Amino acid sequence: MAPRKRPEAPKTPNVAARLRSKRSPRELEPEAKKLRVKGSGSSRRYDSGCLWAGLASLQVPPPSSSIVRALHQYKLGKAAWPSLQQGLQQSFLHSLASYRIFQKAAPFDRRATSLAWHPTHPSTLAVGSKGGDIMLWNFGIKEKPTFIKGIGAGGSITALKFNLLNTNQFFASSMEGTTRLQDFKGNTLRVFTSSDTCNVWFCSLDVSANSRMVVTGDNVGHTKRTALTPCCDWLLATASVDQTVKLWDLRQIRGKASFLYSLPHRHPVNSACFSPDGARLLTTDQKSEIRIYSASQWDCPLDLIPHPHRHFQHLTPIKATWHPRYNLIVVGRYPDPNFKSCAPYELRTIDVFDGSSGKMMCQLYDPESSGIISLNEFNPIGDTLASAMGE
Repeated sequence: MAPRKRPEAPKTPNVAARLRSKRSPRELEPEAKKLRVKGSGSSRRYDSGCLWAGLASLQVPPPSSSIVRALHQYKLGKAAWPSLQQGLQQSFLHSLASYRIFQKAAPFDRRATSLAWHPTHPSTLAVGSKGGDIMLWNFGIKEKPTFIKGIGAGGSITALKFNLLNTNQFFASSMEGTTRLQDFKGNTLRVFTSSDTCNVWFCSLDVSANSRMVVTGDNVGHTKRTALTPCCDWLLATASVDQTVKLWDLRQIRGKASFLYSLPHRHPVNSACFSPDGARLLTTDQKSEIRIYSASQWDCPLDLIPHPHRHFQHLTPIKATWHPRYNLIVVGRYPDPNFKSCAPYELRTIDVFDGSSGKMMCQLYDPESSGIISLNEFNPIGDTLASAMGE
């Protein structure tokens, strides 16, 4: 018999969605309590609605003039496409500074463990919990989210992916020992893998609609994350607790030693994910490093970003993700007193980094949602950020 679940704690939301505020940061400032936050290189005081980390020092022009100037220069042939992209990204960072929580949900009695956005409905996402529960949430309507009950203890949902061939279905891997395809009513349509033992469970999955292929990793292989590149169906990345990330050619796998590249890390690795263009790989370890690798030289990291996100048993692993449109990285912060640049009373913020320079661009924080935010992901059009607490 499964143990009795703990009662819900509605005051601490598991999942929150953030949109741009209709009010400017100046209008929000009188209502916000001043808090101390660690920025990039200095400690300053910021508005608690959104924490700026040296953004003013970028000397970015007003968003409207920046975009108009960039478009004009591009049309005249005086500016390359990267310059236009940079102007658009700077404009987005201005708007990101006014993001606030506008929807919250606390449907689970255990922590959130996985999150996935619907590929064609930008206001719909799926969230899985440690108890095997799954919430399908369309926050654009007033109806209650769809709730699919899990088995409780031992049913943790480790990964979710919507089916691009039928977006009313989704794939799920779990500690129950299965990787399966389900519909929105919770019916299991197909089981791809089943361990039939409590000693083997599945930790990750990814799906290629073009190749009609499902890739999943289990705990026996110590695989924490599997990721297919969006531009090349045969290139697979796996992140492992053996302190490596490996790249594989799915057409030529002959055994454990048939990988293309092995990328060693200093600590076990929580996550590896390709950039939207497939040209770079983002990895998150279980201690204090975020790495960026380039397809031009896989065996050497392009950049290494120090960042506190240490792991422990009862915390959903913190994973950095890409913005779908801009060269930005978003990740939750778990302050570590042993971290080199740790400041007193540092907050558990959501940090946004530039993917080219590795510089901190912005921090988001809400005092009513002050837990460790393990999962952060922008929707496919990049205007809404979903965050899930993992403690």
